[in-house]
Amino acid sequence: MAAALFSSNGEEAIGRNIDIGQDDIQSSPEKDLGEFYEIEKTVEFIQRNAAQKVALQFPDDLLLDSVKVARKLEEATGAKTYILGDTSYGSCCVDEVAAEHVKANVLVHYGRACLSPCCRLPVSYVFGRKAVNMDLCAEAFLSHYRDTESHVVVLSDVVYDHALGELAKRIRSAYPNVIFSKLTSCGETASPDEIVKFGRRFSPDLRLWPESYGIFYVGGEGSTLNNLMLTWPRCSFFSFNPFTGEGRTEGLHVNRALMKRFYLIERARDAHVFGILVGTLGVSDYLSALKHLKNIIHLAGKKSYMFSVGKLNPAKLANFPEIDVFVLVACPENSLLDSSEFYKPVVTPDEMEIACNPAREWHGYCITNFRELLPGGSAYVEFPETDPSDAHHTDVSLITGNLRSSHLTVAETLEKDSDTSLVQRNSKTALAQMSSAASYLASRSWQGLDKALGQTPVVKAVEGRKGIAIAYEDEICS
Repeated sequence: MAAALFSSNGEEAIGRNIDIGQDDIQSSPEKDLGEFYEIEKTVEFIQRNAAQKVALQFPDDLLLDSVKVARKLEEATGAKTYILGDTSYGSCCVDEVAAEHVKANVLVHYGRACLSPCCRLPVSYVFGRKAVNMDLCAEAFLSHYRDTESHVVVLSDVVYDHALGELAKRIRSAYPNVIFSKLTSCGETASPDEIVKFGRRFSPDLRLWPESYGIFYVGGEGSTLNNLMLTWPRCSFFSFNPFTGEGRTEGLHVNRALMKRFYLIERARDAHVFGILVGTLGVSDYLSALKHLKNIIHLAGKKSYMFSVGKLNPAKLANFPEIDVFVLVACPENSLLDSSEFYKPVVTPDEMEIACNPAREWHGYCITNFRELLPGGSAYVEFPETDPSDAHHTDVSLITGNLRSSHLTVAETLEKDSDTSLVQRNSKTALAQMSSAASYLASRSWQGLDKALGQTPVVKAVEGRKGIAIAYEDEICS
């Protein structure tokens, strides 16, 4: 099983059957396109920005309507439209890089969205107004929250946000302590009594939040619901799935998921070499987050390398066996990656900081928005100054049971191991451990592109190897 994850002859991918649920298919009759894709709103957005080139970003399940929508927008505005299909990272993120390739003036994002702030182009979101049976939804709420004094926050997947207004009309008069969230737009400022998370804002009683609140979620299973539950594990969750028309109590697996995240933190504490994965090029401050992570890892006395590999899969990351733990910098909904099939663990920036920063503690919940970890953010904790007298601080690994040293200084390392595990590379550089990623790189036959331009003689092109990497035609099979 493990071998199939890292190597394949391609036959499985060609012959694989893909099951697509009916709730993922949004083919709309011609008369419904205007309402479902909010054509009038989009035309107004394009005209307001005087855009001549418009990028239309569709997820896979909405691509079948993309040409019809693009033609309608071109006819109404006279602008040139470009359809963006396969995104560089996650379809919930705005792909500003692809839009810049066609020199688009604005971008329209369709379908589910993580609502992460963007910084390069004006963006308009069209979630798609998926249908909700309001009778069943209201009935599910009333049957679960029988106490009319219950403190409840109503959240939803963005594709069902349009239904919250109708739900509020049906239940608000009987439930005075029910709060309905609203989607936020980039640049909005929050008041002191507001909670703003994942593009949603609401104002609970901060004296009771979050322990005394329940959360009613309109939407199905997915990354959004998991993200909310791991962020506020002390809230009771109840969800209504509009596709199945059923409601259920959530949270039975939250403790197990949190313990799994804590296990990944312990793996990160044992790690010596981190791989920082660039999982977004559109979320604001991602460059600051990359710089911040590199600095934290350096202060902890560990090594880091940065990788930009697009969409992640086990085969890609298996090419870097020298990495102990990967850190994924992505939008909140893509940060909690299930790395059980990966060769090495993949953690969030928050989990990496808890592992490397002695001043950070595990509080039993997840922080998936890396912007909160930056200076000025709600979860920012400055790395403490290292006291030379405390350089021998050790603790016990909960995984291996061995003693481990943390945030050792360079001076202490030279003094301790100069005769055994260290090699002086030259007179101007620091000493490096032979077991680090540098030794792996030195032992490889290919070490990257050589920048010695003009020093390599020009030769005629020759025929290369044929076949696939697992079995080239000129290789002798044993």
